[in-house]
Amino acid sequence: MTKRKRRSQPPSERWTSDTLAEFGLSVLQQRLVIGIGSVVAGVASVVALIFLANMIGSGDVPPAQGSSSLGGARPGDYRAWSSLKQFAPIANRKTDAAPLTLKELFGGRTVQAGKITLKRVGVHLDSGCRQSVWGADLVQELSEAGCTQIARGFYTSADGTYIAQYAMLNLADVTAADGLVERLKSLYLGGWMLPLDPAKAGFTGYTEASGHAMGHYVGLVWIGRADGADPTPQDDFVTLGLAVRDVERALYKRVVAVAGVPSITVKPSPGEETAQPAEPGPTESGTGEGAGSPASPSPTPVGQ
Repeated sequence: MTKRKRRSQPPSERWTSDTLAEFGLSVLQQRLVIGIGSVVAGVASVVALIFLANMIGSGDVPPAQGSSSLGGARPGDYRAWSSLKQFAPIANRKTDAAPLTLKELFGGRTVQAGKITLKRVGVHLDSGCRQSVWGADLVQELSEAGCTQIARGFYTSADGTYIAQYAMLNLADVTAADGLVERLKSLYLGGWMLPLDPAKAGFTGYTEASGHAMGHYVGLVWIGRADGADPTPQDDFVTLGLAVRDVERALYKRVVAVAGVPSITVKPSPGEETAQPAEPGPTESGTGEGAGSPASPSPTPVGQ
């Protein structure tokens, strides 16, 4: 004979009046226990449904390229470079105290590299840094790095195929700059720059980015196709990134302003070390300061 599976009884059936009476409860107390048991069972069912819905909604589904599950546009790939020794003269604000200006960074209407020319569409300078970014961790990181300015410039190619945004960050020193570009290798997944003109370019498709520490500054390059599509072999993202990095010329001018133009030592070509000195040119007769120096030709007297 098949053994029937016993059904689980609801609380109102398990906790009968006879059962509760055995515990010495009055009729009123029995009714209260039965009522509370039913409510608890209902609440438990709702909690279970909510938990199940959250499990389904938070499955292993990766966020779309160009966006974050936290709600903001971000690059699909990011690379970082530390500061070079050429930027040592502007390693901190003690030697480079002047604030950034839009004119020095984005004064030119176009930037170019190779066959790619980008046209400036818009610029913006924030005296604070939290207005230009999203992501709580990134905001905290910028605060600790002593960020005081973020200047952004937005560019498009002449044919409208490509978009590019350059952001220059003014930090406390080169240590903070190197640290930021390095930590952005993970931070960019949950925080990034805000698009300067979301209506024209939201950077929501596939994009690439790079961070460049230059003294106490950080330059963030953000590039992609305007249609958000993945790049093809015909899309030269390397040259696209170099074009928008023309903005960095302003920092080289700051280096020169602090350190001056570097002296250049010209080394003789092979063989010049043993070459005989040239014979002195003709000189006027006599001695003194003019002796041994080339003489100007004597004017021919009029009438001769």
